[in-house]
Amino acid sequence: MRKNKWRLYPLIILTGFILFNSACAQNPPFTGLAYVNEEKLAEKATVLLNNASYLIPLQNLEEQKIASIHFTNLYAAGFDSLLNKYAKVAIYKGSDYSGLKSLDDLSSDLKFYNTIIVQLNDADLNNPQVTDFINTNKKVKNVIVALFGSSNALAKLTNAGVPVVWCERISPVTAFYSAQAIFGGVAVTQKLSKDLSPLYKKGMGFITSKIRLQYTVPEDAGISSSNLIGIDNIASEAMLNQATPGCVVLVAKDGKVIFNKAYGYHTYSKTLPDKLTDIFDVASMTKISATTMEAMMLTDQGKLNVDSTVGNYLPQARKTNKNDIKVREILEHQAGLIPDIPTFDNIKPTDHTTDSSTLFPTRVNDNYFLRKDYFKEVMWPEMLNSPLRTRGQYVYSDLSMCFMQQIEETLTSTPLNVFVQEQFYEPLGMQTAGFLPLYRFTPDQIPPTEDDKKDRHALLDGYVHDPTAALMGGVAGHAGLFASANDLAILYQMMLNRGTYGGVEYIKPGTVDQFTAKQSAVSRRGLGFDRWDPIADRHYPSQLASTETYGHTGFTGTCVWVDPKYNLVYIFLSNRVHPDVSSKLSSLNIRPRIQDVVYQAIQKGM
Repeated sequence: MRKNKWRLYPLIILTGFILFNSACAQNPPFTGLAYVNEEKLAEKATVLLNNASYLIPLQNLEEQKIASIHFTNLYAAGFDSLLNKYAKVAIYKGSDYSGLKSLDDLSSDLKFYNTIIVQLNDADLNNPQVTDFINTNKKVKNVIVALFGSSNALAKLTNAGVPVVWCERISPVTAFYSAQAIFGGVAVTQKLSKDLSPLYKKGMGFITSKIRLQYTVPEDAGISSSNLIGIDNIASEAMLNQATPGCVVLVAKDGKVIFNKAYGYHTYSKTLPDKLTDIFDVASMTKISATTMEAMMLTDQGKLNVDSTVGNYLPQARKTNKNDIKVREILEHQAGLIPDIPTFDNIKPTDHTTDSSTLFPTRVNDNYFLRKDYFKEVMWPEMLNSPLRTRGQYVYSDLSMCFMQQIEETLTSTPLNVFVQEQFYEPLGMQTAGFLPLYRFTPDQIPPTEDDKKDRHALLDGYVHDPTAALMGGVAGHAGLFASANDLAILYQMMLNRGTYGGVEYIKPGTVDQFTAKQSAVSRRGLGFDRWDPIADRHYPSQLASTETYGHTGFTGTCVWVDPKYNLVYIFLSNRVHPDVSSKLSSLNIRPRIQDVVYQAIQKGM
């Protein structure tokens, strides 16, 4: 094989898209309405062929091990970046398999992947080894071809027998569009307009639906990019006033991510910039992103009844004052539970050590291991025997979701973290979300929270900030979840879709409506979910949010708000507790002010 067969064109640095999706880039001519116009041309130029097995859009993401291979595709970087919004996709360059290495070596390197996406153009198909590569791999793997080029190139794939996403138009936007089409982020709507070969006849082509988030520009949702500049200003204000060292903001409108930007740094030393893929400790957002999600699924399955009692599910609670508390009261924070139990102040020197062992297996953080069964023998009895305040009144309590966790784990015989990972996060294509992130990621991917000088005597980086959750081993119903903004956008787009995402129903629409609607007669709360506050002076969660808005905040400086009226998902992630707990993020109203910039932009329209 001659090396010039694999000559790569110089990569073009595409800059215009940074405001909207910093992980993707785009040539300056394709910004705003120009991008939307080019996207419309991409849609008209894209046809899906050979999809009789309905491989596209890709399904069962938890089972997919995907690799993307490119040869001389000029816009491969943008294509691959978009693929990685939906699933973890490994990137391989065909140019690396020239000279002493061959495409047989590439096939060998791909043995642990079951789905192969091959990017091709006219020049690539002049090399017969490329078609041999496709024919070899399609026998044992799912192979998808993304073809950019002329109808002559398509004719060369007549005998390929694999799904082909063909786009005759070549531009950065068509690369983005084709990548999203593979996952159902955009729909394929066109068929062949003429005969191209004995196999590819006029009128052929498969039509698909949009089933996942699309990544685009604000103008695609009827919003002017210039009207979102205020987000930059407010984020800069937050960092200038040291309300947080950095943050990530994401806005999804009409099922389209139209703004996603990272600001600042992990710490005030400014050594690691915040990235879109950073994994934040979302604190109390765990309550709705994990525990309440499981509660809704178990309600659908008939295993959980919110009008049943704690004692009905937990035998140990039957001889306590928690016996007749309804699950509904727990979810509404009206059970009379105290906010929390004592944590590190009750720890004895014999309860922990600096190294792990069979007697001290629970990792609290580096060099801090708790003795076996500490939760079972100390914390759980403390929760069960804790005093009750007046039932029926609203008292925000972390213990509420600790009780929910115990109920759910009893019903499923599965730890909370395992259940939500298997039933929600992995099938949805959420790549970072989960508990105990240091088992899967490195600390440099996780902005640190507090420098805990009092109890843990360490900077908390990858270990949960909440002390109760920490002593529970990092998995708790009220805190412990870590996630990126994109992952949370996927989860809450599923909620905005009333339980469906990627063509799969995770929660029944009626159950989503029930849990997210106002349920309490004495507070703004739903079941698990926080909601819009009817007391106007509070402007909660923001001044312009509609009465339908639901979501939650997190102590570490995070929030997610879903507004069905505006078909909107708003996510703000930060580590405002670094290096010490500060109230500036709240006193400066950073989160609600950014949210209102979005509403103002929607109201101004184009």
